[in-house]
Amino acid sequence: MRWSGQAVEAASATGLIGVSGLVRSVRTPEFAGMTFHEVLAKSALNRVPGQSAMPFGWTVNPYRGCSHACVYCFARSTHRYLDLDAGADFDNEVVVKVNVAEVLLAEVAKPRWGRHPVALGTNTDPYQRAEGRYALMPGIVEALAGSGTPFSILTKGTLLRRDLPLLKAAAEQVPVDLAMSIAIFEDELQQSIEPGTPSTAARLATVRAATEAGFDVSVFLMPVLPYLTDTTTHLDRAFAAIRESGASSVSWTALHLRPGAKEWFLQWIAREHPELAGRYRAMYRDSPYAPKDYRRWLRERVTPLLSRHGLTRREEDPSTGGVRSTALGRVAVEALRVAEPAPRPTLF
Repeated sequence: MRWSGQAVEAASATGLIGVSGLVRSVRTPEFAGMTFHEVLAKSALNRVPGQSAMPFGWTVNPYRGCSHACVYCFARSTHRYLDLDAGADFDNEVVVKVNVAEVLLAEVAKPRWGRHPVALGTNTDPYQRAEGRYALMPGIVEALAGSGTPFSILTKGTLLRRDLPLLKAAAEQVPVDLAMSIAIFEDELQQSIEPGTPSTAARLATVRAATEAGFDVSVFLMPVLPYLTDTTTHLDRAFAAIRESGASSVSWTALHLRPGAKEWFLQWIAREHPELAGRYRAMYRDSPYAPKDYRRWLRERVTPLLSRHGLTRREEDPSTGGVRSTALGRVAVEALRVAEPAPRPTLF
């Protein structure tokens, strides 16, 4: 469908539990060890209830699973619905909605679609490596902008640069908010815990390219890792680099470990930093969130550093976990009107 016939080994399109509309499963030497499960999605828009300026948020997720392989990724547990594990399978078995742009175009064309802000990158990264092959994002951007729908993108992917001209044109029609996720400013640690991601330097260069294209870019310094990236030295270096890249704001929070991610992360910490394994088990024994005292301590450390570097704190959208759209204030009242019932949420 989208692969060179000489590079594809097509696997059986059966046996993947929990996925409807499976077309085929694909392996290729270009992505050694990975399988892409191409599906025909019935819906693209997902409604996410939450406490925001609107009664809910909306997301689009063209991929499920992620080759970035971030050990701490909160979305890992979603792979269990496919009868896959939240560890290696999440990194190597990626579901691809090959028709997502066409389905989205039909959904946002409906007369009663409320043009609510849509968040991309809140579950798995829309600019992970597979996007270079499948190129789903241009169609998604065009569908949203053409319908008058504001949107935001949160990514670790430098492939965002490919679409900057398209995003710049979209921003002439609707509010477009961009954020780059950069959690770690030490190369060896970054490659250990985020082995499939572009380097920190490459992501900072992408922030610079986006700011030069006219975007007000935010950086998500998430998660801050206790005892690893929470030192004053690391945070000061991070905020200096972020400011130098042209970003104007930062979102940050301490590591949280949901089921699925927790088990995978604790295996990593025991293997790579055994001296910290006991501390992490104690911190996250009773809750997926860091203890309140630690979060208070971290806030007291971060706040003056943000001020020193002339950065502001940007809030997440509490309903989606992504970038809080600048369109929210403008459309909040309109968004409260009754809209067409949402497409039924999907698991991917």
